[in-house]
Amino acid sequence: MPGARWPCLPWLLLLLTGFALPGVADERLMLERVQALLYERASALGDEVVIEVSPPSARLGECVNPTPFLPNPEAELRSRVSVGVRCGEEGRQVRYLQASVEVIGRYVEVVTRVERGQPLREDDLRLVSGNLGRLPGGAVMTLDEAIGQHATRPLAPGQTLQAHHMQSPRLVYRGDSVQVEAAGSGFRVQREGEAIDEGGMGESVRVRLPDRLILEGRVVGPGRVAVDF
Repeated sequence: MPGARWPCLPWLLLLLTGFALPGVADERLMLERVQALLYERASALGDEVVIEVSPPSARLGECVNPTPFLPNPEAELRSRVSVGVRCGEEGRQVRYLQASVEVIGRYVEVVTRVERGQPLREDDLRLVSGNLGRLPGGAVMTLDEAIGQHATRPLAPGQTLQAHHMQSPRLVYRGDSVQVEAAGSGFRVQREGEAIDEGGMGESVRVRLPDRLILEGRVVGPGRVAVDF
């Protein structure tokens, strides 16, 4: 009789659920651990992090004791990232999941036109908030990094400021007569030379001495280059 089947249905559902629960729990644990790994890496990059992990294929089977890792831990977290997961007590089984990471944070944007060589002032820049994964490489994240630097090219309003758009003020110019300071264990020598390169504080430049010897040193002040031995 058709009605005789209904009393057995709850037991059948319970039986099927009992078999499914371990796999569901393993998958949930794996996704949670992947999200935790990505959040740990991304949380310091911005003010807000949104992570979505694509569920694994059902054909891969269960993953006991999932241990996620990043195949390239030194790489920047972009909008799409691949995460490896070791399964089993010894982690011999490895599978890969795809995830999207969206980091919302602040970065520097140009608000007034800046000409090449012009120093960057606070009024020329502002902090804006957005998806950091969509920014060009080398985007500048703080105003302190930019204020006082000199533009290496014309900058337009609304442009994201990048590291190669600016440089420290030039303290040594090519062809300038510079004071070369050489120091070592127990001695200190000063000579005049001609700068072959231009550079700002801490940057490396080459200097030609009167005897045509070429040395490389770092800029330590206006018209001053230090050479360490």
